[in-house]
Amino acid sequence: MLGYIGRKTIQLISLLIGVAIISFTLVSLSPIDPVRAYIGDDMTRMSAEQRLQIAQRWGSGQPAPTRFLKWLGQIAQGNLGDSLIFNKPVIDVIGERFTRSLWLMGMAWLLSGIFGYCLGIIAGAWKGSALDRAIRFYAYTLASTPAFWLGMLLLIVFSVKLQVTPVCCAAPPGKPAAEVSLWEWIHHLILPAATLSIIGIANVALHTRQKLIDVLHSDYALFARAQGDTTWGIICHHGLRNISLPALTLQFASFSELFGGAVLAEQVFSYPGLGQTVIQAGLRSDVPLLLGVVLFSAIFVFTGNTLADLSYRVVDPRIRIGGRT
Repeated sequence: MLGYIGRKTIQLISLLIGVAIISFTLVSLSPIDPVRAYIGDDMTRMSAEQRLQIAQRWGSGQPAPTRFLKWLGQIAQGNLGDSLIFNKPVIDVIGERFTRSLWLMGMAWLLSGIFGYCLGIIAGAWKGSALDRAIRFYAYTLASTPAFWLGMLLLIVFSVKLQVTPVCCAAPPGKPAAEVSLWEWIHHLILPAATLSIIGIANVALHTRQKLIDVLHSDYALFARAQGDTTWGIICHHGLRNISLPALTLQFASFSELFGGAVLAEQVFSYPGLGQTVIQAGLRSDVPLLLGVVLFSAIFVFTGNTLADLSYRVVDPRIRIGGRT
């Protein structure tokens, strides 16, 4: 176990160094001017000396390798810098916004996993039936549906036409956070979570269906059927564990897709999470916040893959952590 933790730690550090080099290089080569982004509309009213002082403060006049090493030194001390648009430490902005996104992504991840797994089992058990064809049509259609388009469709139907869900935000506009009730909080979460979960169902359902079909046509399933076992008996006794591993792999590996989908869903519903923060940082050239979110998203995706490895041991005790069986 200690060896596994050590290898994962080295992999994470290597990943972060690689992501830091690539992201810093891309930002350095982009036309983003941190001084202009910091000053904003007051750029024309400042003297050259004042702009030079600000440039020296941000270190924009230094060579890129010097600025990169200085930035890495700050990260090693737990300092990701200060956000230009929020005027507070980047780590505080990420923590505050990710807390809201975590509830959204967690609910969507859980719903898509449960419904995708159940639909895959139903389709696989009744292969070739009308129910199987309907589930596959649903999955293939959703797999090719953009998240932002589905979000706008749900918004038009349920918020504008039927008026049963809020149009935007994580809480009623203008209401203090301390006075927001649990139902109001959930009410504002329904449409963004539904958008993300509906999109995520397709992959899990299709892969679970195919894996279950393989199990039902295996030699041990045919032997069990010859002994009088029913289809559902074979699924319960032999299928669930075998089809759980690919479903778990897909579900935990979908952290990157979940994060990307949250960016679009939060923008459509004006949900103040980390995804909307990424768009604000990009549009307003907030380089420290943009780089901080990139590093955080790398940790988020790495955590998903690590949790997938750990869950294998729970589903099948024969699998040992570290890849040895």
